[in-house]
Amino acid sequence: MSDLSLFRYSYPIEIRFADLDALEHVNHAKYFTYMETARIHYSRDVLGWHGRRSELGMIVAQALCDYKLPLVFGDEADCYLHTSRIGTKSFDFDYLIVRRIDHAIAAIGKTVQVAYDYQHNKSIPVPDKWREAIVNYEHTLEGQDRV
Repeated sequence: MSDLSLFRYSYPIEIRFADLDALEHVNHAKYFTYMETARIHYSRDVLGWHGRRSELGMIVAQALCDYKLPLVFGDEADCYLHTSRIGTKSFDFDYLIVRRIDHAIAAIGKTVQVAYDYQHNKSIPVPDKWREAIVNYEHTLEGQDRV
């Protein structure tokens, strides 16, 4: 999962002073915000989402983060995102948060998204449109069977 060559998509992270905790490094919860920001932009750029909730029925069912090193105010970093699995009703995003100056991995994350119909309040199969867009974008998923 920490192989950067698997990650085509990245989004720049702005480390704000407000992101810091009392120890003057980025608070652990902010890493989830960085992953969320990358996820939203990936949804726009890869899935073609235009910002409407009704267009993107997706719920985060699980979120994990393994912290490797602290980021501090003044660091520049990027959040890399890669779809590592597409199942029948869910799919996984893997994340690397990487400090630019030395390419050190600050955190490794994962979220599991469930395709969701908000109108009927139930999970649904991953839309074919999403599956096709992701497989076309992610070179490592070609030929993956539905799980």
